[in-house]
Amino acid sequence: MPAVADQTAVAATPHGLAAPRHVAIIMDGNGRWAAERGLPRVEGHRRGVEAVRQTVRAASELGIAYLTLFSFSSENWSRPRTEVDFLLGLFRHYIRRDVAELHSNGVRVTVIGRRDGLPRDILAMIEESEALTSGNSKLELLFAFNYGSRDEIARAAASIVKDVNKGLIDPAEINADTVAEHLDTAGVPDPDLVIRTSGELRLSNFLLWQSAYSELMFLPVYWPDFGREALQQAIAEFGRRSRRYGGV
Repeated sequence: MPAVADQTAVAATPHGLAAPRHVAIIMDGNGRWAAERGLPRVEGHRRGVEAVRQTVRAASELGIAYLTLFSFSSENWSRPRTEVDFLLGLFRHYIRRDVAELHSNGVRVTVIGRRDGLPRDILAMIEESEALTSGNSKLELLFAFNYGSRDEIARAAASIVKDVNKGLIDPAEINADTVAEHLDTAGVPDPDLVIRTSGELRLSNFLLWQSAYSELMFLPVYWPDFGREALQQAIAEFGRRSRRYGGV
């Protein structure tokens, strides 16, 4: 994966829009969506799963090649146990219900994040889903699950040290590409566009290395209300921006 995003990554979609090759989304606002409707937080999470389905279908139809969704952060374990259990249950349900359809539609499933310590059944589901869909190429769907960018970078650094000790890497030749090749997203182009829903203006430890040159959009819509129309609007705004990568 290049240290700087590929400047030729944008192509026209089937609908005439200039599509970012890789879109990454911080799916935020499920709890507030539910609270404003007098519903329990878990109902917001449940509706959020349907927004995932709509967004994945839209991304595939709009010509996006990579879609990364921040589904469960390494900090989410600090939430109330009942909510954590519900979120894990939703992930299990999504994998059981949707992976076969994703596979039939040519979607490759990849999960990034720390895997040690995950429940055994979830780890097995992740590995089975990745193996089943590994040959697909229409869209690569990456779930950032038990993911934190600082943890990812620290693990990459530790992996580089191991390779140096094995004589596989010359310390004098370590550069940005070396780090990128040891991240969870190795082989995946950096996101052209990072979207956060709910109106919050921060990245919350999501793809900090990879988003160095990404276009950022903070949308005032809660995740359960996100879908094809919102994605199209974000793509249209992306097409109006000028990306200079530090140049003039």
